[in-house]
Amino acid sequence: ELDGLSKAQKLVNMVRLIKKQSESESDPLALLCNATGIMNQYLEDINWVGFYLMRNGELVLGPFQGKAACTRIKVGQGVCGTSVSKRQTIIVEDVDAFPGHIPCDSASRSEVVVPVIYKDDVIAVIDCDSPLLNRFSKMEGQALEKVAEFLAETVYFFLT
Repeated sequence: ELDGLSKAQKLVNMVRLIKKQSESESDPLALLCNATGIMNQYLEDINWVGFYLMRNGELVLGPFQGKAACTRIKVGQGVCGTSVSKRQTIIVEDVDAFPGHIPCDSASRSEVVVPVIYKDDVIAVIDCDSPLLNRFSKMEGQALEKVAEFLAETVYFFLT
């Protein structure tokens, strides 16, 4: 039950549950699907969460929850592609103010994207959108970075 928990407590629980999944589930697709479900359950006021996986030098849509999304994103384009090229988490308070933002869902107003890095290569990103402006803080970014760490090895083996 999530009612009554603070945002920080929810994020701690989200990270803990995904870590537990990453230790007990060896099938990469099952793990990514459940990780997406857990993030969707624990991150409030979001309208899309999921993965884009690096395939042949571009990001390709992976497991997600939300409306149908853009299927391919070039490195350096949009928030996801910029996260890959800069190799860092990007928190966007207002997507309309982000140069080159790729609008997959017109309801999205803010976004956080975290690169999944394995052996120094960006192999995927975690992308999360909200219909609210300025929805994401450093706290969500750091929690999603931990999730990315737990999932990196599994994602790598899924892609190879």
